[in-house]
Amino acid sequence: MTTLIHERVAQARAGTNPTVICQVPSGWAVLGDSQFLRGYTLLLPDPVVGDLNALTGRARAQFLLDMAVIGDALLEHTSAWRINYEILGNSDHALHAHIFPRYLDEPEERRRRPVWFYDRSTALVFERERDLPLMQALAASISARVQVIA
Repeated sequence: MTTLIHERVAQARAGTNPTVICQVPSGWAVLGDSQFLRGYTLLLPDPVVGDLNALTGRARAQFLLDMAVIGDALLEHTSAWRINYEILGNSDHALHAHIFPRYLDEPEERRRRPVWFYDRSTALVFERERDLPLMQALAASISARVQVIA
């Protein structure tokens, strides 16, 4: 089964995915297509697997470590108050992690709820020229923090 995650990983490998922040040991850090929260990032595994439970040992630990490293970079380069991490897998049978910076200036009723309550139709759409400075800062920070689990 080919999913959007499979397509995006293939594009990342080919150098044609404009949302790629950088490659990490477990896959690819990419900026979200909808930036309803500035810095919304995803971690896409390479190779793509169905879910977290399909990974074992080092591969599973590496994916989770890379997810946290991306969160550290978001804390460093945005005004985020905290980071929310989600691995859902409800619609696409392809592992991917959503990494959401959360901000104190979000409306109270939204800040206390899952980000899926945001109206995506009002979100900023990914725009490489606008988002590139953040992507470059995140890439440098992620690259400096990356650890490979042996």
